[in-house]
Amino acid sequence: MSRFAEVWRTSTVRLTATFIAIFSIFAILLMAFIGWQSSITIQRQQTDDIDREVLMFRNIEANQGVRALAFAVGRLSTQPGPGIYFLGDAAGLYLLGNVFEVPPQVLVEPGVYSFDYERPSLIGDSADGDPDEHVQRGVAVVRSIALDNGMRLVVGRDVVERRGYSAIILQSFLVGVAGIILFSLIAGGVTARRVLRRIDTIQQTSSKIMSGNLSERVPVTDRNDEFDALATNLNAMLDRIEKLLQGLKEVTDNVAHDLKTPLTRLRNQAEAALREHASEDTREKALETVIAESDRLIRTFNALLMIARAEAGAPSGSLAEINVSDIVADVAELYGPVAEDAGIELSSDIAPDITLKANRELIGQAMVNLLENAVKYAKPKDGSIGRISVALHQADGHVRFVVGDNGEGIPEADRARVLERFVRLETSRSEPGSGLGLALVNAVARLHGGDFRIEDNAPGVRAVLALPAN
Repeated sequence: MSRFAEVWRTSTVRLTATFIAIFSIFAILLMAFIGWQSSITIQRQQTDDIDREVLMFRNIEANQGVRALAFAVGRLSTQPGPGIYFLGDAAGLYLLGNVFEVPPQVLVEPGVYSFDYERPSLIGDSADGDPDEHVQRGVAVVRSIALDNGMRLVVGRDVVERRGYSAIILQSFLVGVAGIILFSLIAGGVTARRVLRRIDTIQQTSSKIMSGNLSERVPVTDRNDEFDALATNLNAMLDRIEKLLQGLKEVTDNVAHDLKTPLTRLRNQAEAALREHASEDTREKALETVIAESDRLIRTFNALLMIARAEAGAPSGSLAEINVSDIVADVAELYGPVAEDAGIELSSDIAPDITLKANRELIGQAMVNLLENAVKYAKPKDGSIGRISVALHQADGHVRFVVGDNGEGIPEADRARVLERFVRLETSRSEPGSGLGLALVNAVARLHGGDFRIEDNAPGVRAVLALPAN
């Protein structure tokens, strides 16, 4: 397929060609209308001039007589210009004028006629002093009348000049049409070229991305036009896709790393239970370990599924108006004995009757994860009593869930990283957990249009989940 055919198939070129055709047709019709109106105006002006002179001659003949009429006809006949004059007797014989002969029908029946004429034209003197007589030929539009005394008067105008002007209009019209088409094609070509260049840039970037280079982005110019807006949105989408793919890779790596150990323990325990000389007590403990590890794996996968569901967005009907004060109070009351058994003091400051359009299950799970994390790490270095505070309040159009502790805290450089899946700052991993708790809270925040952040509690950390009240 030729390059022209490939270019013509593009919507941009065909749309540009359509606009050029519409504009050209409109311009041609407009110029044709102007030319036609100009010709009609000149013709009407000539007719008005003829009628005015005929009326003048009638008045002269009626008021001043035939001699004054003959003088007026003779004077106008000798003046240069497009005027045509003929004055004849009752038989139609020539008396005065710049045209010697007219068709008989013009003299017999008064009216408006058009005919070819000849008239003498003195344009200079010869070498011997005699004037050079030339014959001027043309086409005239005339009006003939019969005077009261029986004489025949013919007054008209040469239309060659009018036709010459019409030819000039036609020539200008053709030149204008050619110029309009030419410049329209040039403008359309330049426009189509610019548009196609931008589209080709997007296509080339897309091809590179599809080949595996996810770091490629669509170039954005300084024009801030619709293509730049499209490129900005595409780049934002590509950033999101790259981030999701990177997160998927990290999740895959972390799943493989974190699940390898419990699966290995499951296999070892099952192997120990199947040994030939294993006692009943050994087999019972092995089965208990298998069940515990299986529960841990199930919890891990449940957490992953819940995070995936939260990141995928809320399904229709899953968000409802709920009383979050009751949910937070119930979770705090549930973890009161757990904190007491761990030697930790738990206090709460929960504003009553705060409602929010949210998913009850996810909000409750987020609060459970925050309190579990606080109970696990609320252990000051100096050996003092651990303290956990739970707060819920509404201000500035947001509902804030705050869980703080006085433990060792999290370094500022790691506060954003701990919100990712399977990230655990405890390198020994002696504490139970999978590193999914805060990732779930972060996903819940994004689902509800809010944000989740870790702040310094001096000492310890303060986890703040802020959701929009409306």
